[in-house]
Amino acid sequence: MTRLEAVIFDVDGTLVDSERDGHRVAFNAAFAEAGLPDRWDVDCYGQLLKIAGGTHRMTYWFESTGRPPAHARELAERLHPSKTRIMRRLVEDGQIRPRPGARQLIEQLAAHGVALHVATTGTRAWVEPLLRNAFGGVFDTVVTGTEVPDLKPSPAVYLEVLARTGCAPEHAVAVEDSANGVLAATAARLRCVAAQNAYTRSHDLSAATLVADGLDDPELVSWFDTRLAEDQRLER
Repeated sequence: MTRLEAVIFDVDGTLVDSERDGHRVAFNAAFAEAGLPDRWDVDCYGQLLKIAGGTHRMTYWFESTGRPPAHARELAERLHPSKTRIMRRLVEDGQIRPRPGARQLIEQLAAHGVALHVATTGTRAWVEPLLRNAFGGVFDTVVTGTEVPDLKPSPAVYLEVLARTGCAPEHAVAVEDSANGVLAATAARLRCVAAQNAYTRSHDLSAATLVADGLDDPELVSWFDTRLAEDQRLER
């Protein structure tokens, strides 16, 4: 096996529980702030997560609730900055928490000299403070949707991380939670470990090297333990 030099993490739903109690709350607050009656409950938002990107998600919703396409797009584009501002406030207030096992996995990888990177299509305005507040300055490279607007399953954000770091894909592993994320990682020729969550358990994650029930799943922990132990053996 090739040496594990880097792990590239997705953020939403992977490192943090941000969808149900973060983004969904921020979207609803942005609707209320704009005087709109629209509200997304937990189940509704789970269905909408099939559409990548907050602006696209709102556009789809507004069209599906009877707004003309041009008005739906204008409304979504106008509201998205408000949603990002509200999401950043939730982050700064400590409302978005790391998933169980996230800090332990990061600490273990860092202790073994593995480089830690982030590839997310989330907006830097909230991603950066979230990573700082939840994990400190542990990530070597962070690429967001602000720099790479192509949404997953496009591999663009992963390819940008690889280009910036000079890491060969065979020496890196991606950690994702969703079908779009797994497809993005594997399209960049990365092995991908999927740590599914309540919203993504029904996703087709079959392209992943391993599908685990979270970052603290013993199977996922054992997979990384084995890789790191093998690397140590090869170095002797």
